[in-house]
Amino acid sequence: MKCHHVKVYPSQDNLPKEQQLAWQIAMVAHDRVPLDHEVEEMIVNRLIDNTAVAIAAINRKPVANARTQALAHPRPDGATVYGLPIEQRFCAEWAAWANGTAVRELDFHDTFLAADYAHPGDAIAPLLAVAQQMQVSGNELLSGIATAYEIHIGLVKGICLHQHKIDHMAHLAPAVVAGLGTLLRLEPNVTYQAVQQAVHTSFTTRQSRKGEISSWKAYVPGYAGKLAIEAVDRAMRGEMSPSPIYEGEDSVIAWLLDGPEACYEVAFPEAGESKRAILESYTKAHSAEYQAQAVIDLAFDLRTAVSEEDAIEEVVIHTSHHTHVVIGSGSNDPQKYDPQASRETLDHSIMYIFTIAFQDGRWHHEESYTRARATRADTVRLWNKVKTVEDPEWTRRYHHPEPNKRAFGSRVEVRLAGGSTIERELAVANAHPNGKTPFERTDYLRKFTLLTQDLITPREHERYLGAVQRLGELHADELALLNVEIPKETLLANTRDERGIF
Repeated sequence: MKCHHVKVYPSQDNLPKEQQLAWQIAMVAHDRVPLDHEVEEMIVNRLIDNTAVAIAAINRKPVANARTQALAHPRPDGATVYGLPIEQRFCAEWAAWANGTAVRELDFHDTFLAADYAHPGDAIAPLLAVAQQMQVSGNELLSGIATAYEIHIGLVKGICLHQHKIDHMAHLAPAVVAGLGTLLRLEPNVTYQAVQQAVHTSFTTRQSRKGEISSWKAYVPGYAGKLAIEAVDRAMRGEMSPSPIYEGEDSVIAWLLDGPEACYEVAFPEAGESKRAILESYTKAHSAEYQAQAVIDLAFDLRTAVSEEDAIEEVVIHTSHHTHVVIGSGSNDPQKYDPQASRETLDHSIMYIFTIAFQDGRWHHEESYTRARATRADTVRLWNKVKTVEDPEWTRRYHHPEPNKRAFGSRVEVRLAGGSTIERELAVANAHPNGKTPFERTDYLRKFTLLTQDLITPREHERYLGAVQRLGELHADELALLNVEIPKETLLANTRDERGIF
């Protein structure tokens, strides 16, 4: 890996583009190295994962609305949209919008956590859409996805956004552009210009993940993917960009991140080096914020050790700073204890998540979030006994420089009447690569089957899984096979409507 020193320069220095981070991103995209077999296999896993969670969310309101917007932008030689027939095609940017929303809605696909955090699989939907429209092969798509993961994870390791309340789509958009640069074999200068446009337009605040969290959280990846596609389109037409977008004296670093004295270290592969970053990311076994994954596993364990729920006086979750302030009681968001809160808010309340997992002994992507489930009297009673506490040791482990030693879990204390305490701790979720039961291909296939079984036909199930598992062999005209069709009578919002502008 090559480490790039990123800092702010005054305009009079006229920093050469070859020394800019956006150019380094473009050069990684331009470096078309052969992919390792295990990287190709993991990309297939993540395609299966994305499609599974997208289909499971297919009739939820944000997803249905995004789909109706895409329906207003048909294009005969365009891209497919989840749920609709393969023969129906749409403008790539709108397919990316609809499919990205579907993938993100349930908060149930892959994650990477470091200095910042991300769902790097969010890049797949826009890359697939463009690959379908631009008629490239499955092998080209594999290369584009590998590049997007490399850039996304490199940025997440090196530049913290959430410290400054900037939403993490600011790393997703340039990662998508880089993936498109590889996918379309763009010249470095085109990718360089598009990266800067995408960064410039994708810096938004974290209010989207604060307080009463709305459906916009689901739309963010589709929006970032759409921005990235449009930036690449403009750059391919010769348009220029704000430059240098990271290092300029009025840039995003100077005014939105660490400021004029900032200095970041961002590492990307050397020329010719394998692109393996996807192997550092991990998916979810439970449909909830990633930092809650290990706590769900702990709750399943603890419920067998606590015989009387009424004897619980308090539950204290000792965890990292990030978990405490983002999804814990350290956020100071009263909505995280509100039984009337939105699904998106409950998904970001580790207190609620622990309570439901403890009481039910299972986690379901829909039933665990229903209003009836959240308002149950015994649930509200226990929920209000749960709090988080920041533990410096868990924070240190969360940010450990060696990926295999990072811990995203917690230590949970259940304090009982009479003074006794039951404790359990778990460094990583069971499904994590370093966990008790790491996700393998069979787990991804099982997840796909469980999430789609009531929505697609057995024939469609077999057809899709057969196609996706030979991704590297697919010709350009076969990429549409990576869509999944829902029977028309099952799919809501399957025709264009007139409620909006489009």
